[in-house]
Parts: sequence; structure tokens; C-alpha cells
Amino acid sequence: MYIKAIETVDQFTRPVHTITRTYGGLVSPGTSTIFFVNEEGVAITCKHVLNIIAQADPVNIQFNNFKTERDKLAKDGKFKKNLLGLELKYKYKKETTVQIKNSFVNSVDVIGNIKYHAHPTLDLAIIIFEGFKQKFYNSYATFVKDPNKIKQGKSLCRLGYPFPEFNNFQHNPATDDIEWTNTGNPNSPKFPLDGIITRFGGDGNQIISIEMSTPGLRGQSGGPLFDSEGLVYGMQYMTSHLHLGFDIKDKEIIHEGKKTKVSNYPFLHVGHCIHVDRIKEFLTQHNIKFYEEQ
Repeated sequence: MYIKAIETVDQFTRPVHTITRTYGGLVSPGTSTIFFVNEEGVAITCKHVLNIIAQADPVNIQFNNFKTERDKLAKDGKFKKNLLGLELKYKYKKETTVQIKNSFVNSVDVIGNIKYHAHPTLDLAIIIFEGFKQKFYNSYATFVKDPNKIKQGKSLCRLGYPFPEFNNFQHNPATDDIEWTNTGNPNSPKFPLDGIITRFGGDGNQIISIEMSTPGLRGQSGGPLFDSEGLVYGMQYMTSHLHLGFDIKDKEIIHEGKKTKVSNYPFLHVGHCIHVDRIKEFLTQHNIKFYEEQ
């Protein structure tokens, strides 16, 4: 049902690869999703994804300042004490994030600058790439024009990158820095997930979100919600967990020939997507060109 639509949407949907490092030395990969709305290097994503992107520079600058001060400490009997004082100054603990690096995979060749607009109330953001010479995305979103098509029971699909399989990064001990490498797996697989529209969320005056019967997975945030023709109906931004009430506590079962007791508290995980009209309003507010079905 969605074979051609996924091929269509894949032309303008891209992953954001993120590596983070804690002060304790743990380097972790993560993914999120953006999709392009025109040929001018403009994409949309979630505001919480934008926050991670925007945090990178100040976090990295602070760590570089820390390293500069650390490297000036005398390597004598007072080094550990002085280092502890420096850690207190910068409020660094073992679990503190001290480095963030982002890679906009297969988006554009060179990024001279990134501008962005964050929605004041919704989990929605616009990202504008500047200074590139070549685009690596091959198309752009076409939004559904008639909101009356968005009804309960309609089957829709999401596309994103929820499973960070990429490992083309390392910690460089010589520079005490995390960096991207030319070795390892640079990719994470795209992952589609369909469902039906269950409910709508709003503020009483307008519909803000579309609830889907299946969850949006971690890493699919910022990915498009689309129909079997590839028309975009919204953007995945959140998943809720609805307690079903079918709880089981200390129920005795037979497992592998032995009696055992199990407990289970089931939840239904439903995804929430920003409604297409709210996306189009935000793009219009910032004079950004986008395309609708004819």
C-alpha cells in the first residue's frame, strides 16, 4: 500500500546523526529526522530536535574552554585537587554532556550557516541551510490541500530513522575530542510505520495534532506523516502511553515446564503528529515557499 509513497517521501526525508559525550567518557549515537519543503534548502523538524542542534555550539565551546584551563594546570601533587576545583567551576559531573556533534546526512554538500525559526507554542521548527552549492535531497514535500481528508480511520504512514546503527565516529585521545570518521557504517536505515487516525488534539479553536493508533518511535521525531500517494498530512513529534487497565499481578503461569508468577501493566502507545495546517501556517508566517497538491 505504501511502497511507492515511501519511495517518494524518501527523496526529501533525511536523518540527523548526533553523537554526544559525557564527562565520564561515554559516547552515544542518536538519530532524528528532518524533511525538506522546497528546493531552497528549507526543512522542518521538531522544536526539541532543533534544541539539540542549537545546544551543540555552546556545549562544545564550554568544553573547549575547560580543556584550555585543564591543560594549563601544573602536573604536580596538587593536580587532582585543582582539577576538582575546575570541575566544580564548570559544574561537570560524570553524566554531564560535554560534547555534541551533529551530521545532516545526505542533505547538502556544504553548510555555511544554519538559520532557524522555533514555533512559540508547538513542537515545530524550521531549519534553513545556507551556503551550500549542491543539494543531496532529490525532491520536497507536497502537502495535502484539503484538511477535510483528515478523518478518523484513515490509514497513514510515518517515515524516520529510529534506530541509530551508524558507527562512523570515535573519541580521539590525542585531541580529547569526538569526531566523525571515514570508516565504519555511516548509515541508519529508514523505518516506516503505518497506523490509522484515532483522535485529534486541539485548544478548542483549532486542531493542532493528529493521533495515530501506533507509536512514533524515538528517532522518527520530525519525520513526515503521509498517505499512500506520498502527500504529507503532518509531522511526528510525540508518543503518549495510555494505560489500558488490563493489569495482571502475580498471575501463576507455566513457562518452560515450571510454574512462575508474572505481572503485567499494559499500555497502548499512540503517536502524535503536528497537523498539516499548522505547518503551512508557520511556513507562511515566515514567507517560506512550500507546495500543495494541485
